[in-house]
Amino acid sequence: MLVPEISLTPQMVERFIARFGEEKIAVLHSKLSVGERYDQWQRIKRNEAKIIIGARSAIFAPVENLGLIIIDEEHDDSYKSEMPPRYNAKEVSKYLAYKNKIPLVLGSATPDIHTFYLAKNKQIELLTLTKRANKSNLPEIEIIDLREELANGNKTMISRRLYESIEENLKQKRQTILFLNRRGFSTFVMCRDCGYTVKCKNCNITLTYHRYENKLKCHYCGYEQQNVTKCPECGSDKIKYFGTGTQRLEEQIHQMFKNATTIRMDIDTVTKKNSHEEILNTFKNDNIDILIGTQMVVKGHHFPNVTLVGVIAADSSLNMEDYRASEKTFQILTQVAGRAGRENLPGKVIVQTYNPDSFSIECSKTQNYDIFYNTEIQLRKQLKYPPFCDIIVVGISGLNEKDVQDTANLSYQILFRKIGDLQGIAIYKPRPAPIDKIKNKYRWRIIIKGKFGNDLIEKIDEGMKEIYRKNKKARIIVDVNPTNMM
Repeated sequence: MLVPEISLTPQMVERFIARFGEEKIAVLHSKLSVGERYDQWQRIKRNEAKIIIGARSAIFAPVENLGLIIIDEEHDDSYKSEMPPRYNAKEVSKYLAYKNKIPLVLGSATPDIHTFYLAKNKQIELLTLTKRANKSNLPEIEIIDLREELANGNKTMISRRLYESIEENLKQKRQTILFLNRRGFSTFVMCRDCGYTVKCKNCNITLTYHRYENKLKCHYCGYEQQNVTKCPECGSDKIKYFGTGTQRLEEQIHQMFKNATTIRMDIDTVTKKNSHEEILNTFKNDNIDILIGTQMVVKGHHFPNVTLVGVIAADSSLNMEDYRASEKTFQILTQVAGRAGRENLPGKVIVQTYNPDSFSIECSKTQNYDIFYNTEIQLRKQLKYPPFCDIIVVGISGLNEKDVQDTANLSYQILFRKIGDLQGIAIYKPRPAPIDKIKNKYRWRIIIKGKFGNDLIEKIDEGMKEIYRKNKKARIIVDVNPTNMM
C-alpha cells in the first residue's frame, strides 16, 4: 500500500491496524532510523508482515508472495524519484503486477491525465466511486477575485469573505485549514533604490526570508545567511520584503484573530522525527482552531471538525513553466477542498485568486473532473503533449558554464544525427533550464518529443554512449516524462 507523503502514513497505518491488527502490518519510509528500517525489512522477509504501508521506496520491499498493490493518490508527483536512481514507483508497480499476475489498484479523486486516458481507452479498468465516504456532501466552493479586494483597499492576505468565514468558524468551535504553497515569511528581498534582489550564491534563485530565525534561505540547496539590512550594491537601507509565505500568513492570522490557536505544517516545522504525526495529532486531538500549511495538508487527511478550507493563493501552481500547470492546479484545489465537511457538518471552501476565469479554477469550483479532463485532453492532443507523445529531457549540468554549454551542443549534434530522421520525433536545440543554476551547478537541457519505442531507445542509447566517450566535463542525465520541468 503506497501513499505519496510520509505525513499520510500514520493515518493509513491507524486505519489498517483497526481492520487487520498490528502484528500483520509493516511500515517503510525515509523517516525511520536505519535500525527501525532493518527491523521492518526483516519482518517482511520472514513473511511476518502481510501488509506493507509506505512511501514510494516501499515498492522494493522483499515480499515473496505478492498478491495486490494499491497506490493511493496515484496522480501525485512524489511517486517519481528525481534523484539517482531515477525511478517511478507506478512503473515499478506495473512491472511487478504484470510479472506476478496480480491486480494493481490506482486510486485518486483527481487521476493523472495519462492514467485516465488509459482508462477511457479501456487499456485499464475504470471503477468509479459516486459518493464520498460517510455519504457526506461535497463542500460549497466560492471563488474570490483578489483584484477586487485590492481595488477595495484590502491589502492583507485574507479576503473579507474568508475573514468573516474564519470568524464564524471560531464562534462555532469548528476548525479551519489555510493552504498556501509557499514557505517562509517573504519570497524575496529587494532594494527599493537600485532593484537589487538577494540571491543564493549557489543557485540562480532568490533567497526566501524566514522571520523567526531572521535568516535568508535557499529552498533548493539549503544555503542560508543572515538577513540584510543594507543593500550590498548601493548601500541603501530601503530594503523591502515582497511575496508571502506560511510564516507571514501565520503572523497575520495572529494579528486578526488574537484568541485563535494555530499550528503550522511545512518543511520548516517537520524536520524532527515523528513531527508530521505530532502536528496532525495536536491539531485533531487538541482541537486547534487553524492549521496553516503547504501541500502537506492537501492530501488524504481526515479531520471530522474541519468545516472551512481557505486557499490563500490559487495562482502559484498556475504560473509554473510546465505543460501540466492547469492539471496540477485543478488537482491541488480539488484535493484541498476535499478536507472540508468530511463528516455530518457541511463544508465550505474559499479560493482566493487573481485569475478567477482560469478554466482549471472554474472546474475546481464544481469539482467536475470529467469536464476538466475532456477539455485538457483536447488541448494536449492539439499541442502534442503526453499522453499523445513522450517527453524526454536530456539534462546537462556542471560547475563550469562553458563546459556545460559545449557539452549540451555536442550532445545535440550527436543525438540529432542519431534520431533526427526518425518519423514523429522532434528534438529541440539546447537551452538553459528555467532555473539555470542549482547547488553551484549550471544547468542546460535538450528536449525530445515523440513516442518512446524500441527504435528511439536504441538510437538514444547509442548516442549517449558516444557522448560519454567524448565528454568528460559535465554530468548528463536522461529523464523520461519528468514530473518537474524546471
